[in-house]
Amino acid sequence: MMTSRERVDAALNHREPDLVPLDLGGSAVTGMQVSSVYRLRQALGLDAPGTPVKVTEPYQMLGEIATDLLDALGVDVVPLGGPRTMFGFRNEHWKEWTLFDGTPVLVPEGFNTDPEPSGDIFMYPEGDKSAPPSGRMPHGGHYFDAIVRQEPIDDISLRVEDNLQEFGAISDEDLAWFKAEAERLQGTGRAVLANFGGAAFGDIALVPATWLKHPKGIRDVAEWYASTVMRRDFVWEVFERQCEIALSNWAKIYSVVGDLPSAVFVTGTDFGTQHGPFISPQAYRDLFKPFHDRVNEWIHRNTKWKSFIHSCGSVRVFIDDFVDAGFDILNPVQCSAACMDANELKAQYGDRITFWGGGVDTQNTLPFGTPEQVRAEVIDRIRTFGPCGGFVFDTIHNVQARIPVENLLALYNTFAEHRAYPIE
Repeated sequence: MMTSRERVDAALNHREPDLVPLDLGGSAVTGMQVSSVYRLRQALGLDAPGTPVKVTEPYQMLGEIATDLLDALGVDVVPLGGPRTMFGFRNEHWKEWTLFDGTPVLVPEGFNTDPEPSGDIFMYPEGDKSAPPSGRMPHGGHYFDAIVRQEPIDDISLRVEDNLQEFGAISDEDLAWFKAEAERLQGTGRAVLANFGGAAFGDIALVPATWLKHPKGIRDVAEWYASTVMRRDFVWEVFERQCEIALSNWAKIYSVVGDLPSAVFVTGTDFGTQHGPFISPQAYRDLFKPFHDRVNEWIHRNTKWKSFIHSCGSVRVFIDDFVDAGFDILNPVQCSAACMDANELKAQYGDRITFWGGGVDTQNTLPFGTPEQVRAEVIDRIRTFGPCGGFVFDTIHNVQARIPVENLLALYNTFAEHRAYPIE
């Protein structure tokens, strides 16, 4: 039997391993909301009732996929990321908290646990309540929304440096963190999906910079999108400087982690909507692709890592360009979006890019379908994407809150029953 690392590497090189590889929790877009983690752990008998689960990413309220859960489900992938959350504080010094739905959890020390009179929860950059809040969870909610803190924009005095506040030379402290984490993960036998940050050009989730106390530059979501056209030269220069910084940092990181990662998360910038592309293919080629070319060229020249792009929605019109730009992996493979039929994607692109995701629809089937419908979809996606490798099974984006536990069990039990090659 292959190790998890061997299994994932075979799939990424378009060879059939012994089993279809499985990811859960390898990244911030392949995880599970903490209340669903809690319910799954309870259903599997891993915890006594009331045992809290750690919130490892408070922005999306993702739960820890601990080693016992990895083992129980046969998960093949583990994450290698930085020490800080999307709000800038570290994942350490845990304290108890309870979600609005009653789920017991553990949150980092920097997590604000004092609701407003309205019941809303505000989150503060670096956990510093003397700074304006950068995130808000409405009363009864499951996630945080970024609070846009846009200063008045004066085009005459607008500086590229303002939109580079979050980018800079990696610290010795963070290098030491990556080195220690790589050494720890080396012994797991699992494949490593790394996220070193810095190369997600124009990722709208990052534009408001929820971890900065006083972000400057263009931080409003609508203003940023407009700026890719109205201030294109400005955005280009931001990307150019960002790219230089990222590649310099990645070279230093590579010196301490080496080829341990099987894949590296490059970008989570979304180019698709539910019904079609977000921008034109030509706009992608003009503004984004040149920087994707540079990053992926560096990866393939200097490392053995595979390059991972996350882009939601209907992105079929971009896939040829993604491949040409050097991406090896496409996620989340949103088969419910327009022009994203699973069979057509596999037939047209299956020998050129690995589909990491697409395993079950998290918008409709998983939350609202029956266990039988979940089971049928999982089997169909394994049969569609699995042949000839090039497939890592994962749900389409994160598993959300309030998923019926019967559907979670149907998802993972069915996968376990049908993941063996040859696929029937």
